[in-house]
Amino acid sequence: MDKKVLGIIIVLVAIAAFLGGATFTQYQQKGAGPKVGVTPSPTAQKPTEQPTILGEEQIAKLVETGHSKGDQNAKITIIEFSDFQCPYCARYVTETFPQIEKEYIATGKVFYVFHQYPLPFHQYAQKAAESAECAGEQDKFWEMHDKLFANQDKLTEVDLKGYAANLGLDTSKFNTCLSSGQFTDSVQADMELGQSMGVNGTPSFFINGKFVSGAQPFESFKAIIDAELGK
Repeated sequence: MDKKVLGIIIVLVAIAAFLGGATFTQYQQKGAGPKVGVTPSPTAQKPTEQPTILGEEQIAKLVETGHSKGDQNAKITIIEFSDFQCPYCARYVTETFPQIEKEYIATGKVFYVFHQYPLPFHQYAQKAAESAECAGEQDKFWEMHDKLFANQDKLTEVDLKGYAANLGLDTSKFNTCLSSGQFTDSVQADMELGQSMGVNGTPSFFINGKFVSGAQPFESFKAIIDAELGK
């Protein structure tokens, strides 16, 4: 092959490689694909990079309909949307939430609200969410919450009924609640409520209405909370 032609081919290949690499880098920088630490939902009708900041009425509605702990008059309200089968959610519960609870909830600085967001591709998430609601009827929501996240690999209906017994619940009442699907519709309504406010994956949070995505480390939450407390 003529050396001149060969040289031209090499230059063209180099240019193509450069452009391809630039395109890939640009794709990554734009955040294509799921964010680190968050399980995306395939059912969100209009996924957004960041939901709109919630207004007071929206926050009030989420507070009214969720499971909560802490002082409702606290300066900071954190609202979480979560899935009991989501590994990132479990990581948050294990690594970050205990520190938030100790430093901010227990000290009256944060009011914490939990909402269900069972992703459809997690086989046991819906029923696990229902089991937490059934436990909540007997004032054991948070105890069941902890039990479910501690046993993510064992969330069959038999397992859920076993956890209810371990927690000292009225098992007859609990089992009837779970098997009958008493909370099926309300759990799905919870998820739809989250979607209407821009949630499209788990875990997702609103801190005084400001969106935070994924299982962020405690330091990230602390920075936001402290900034809000300083206002």
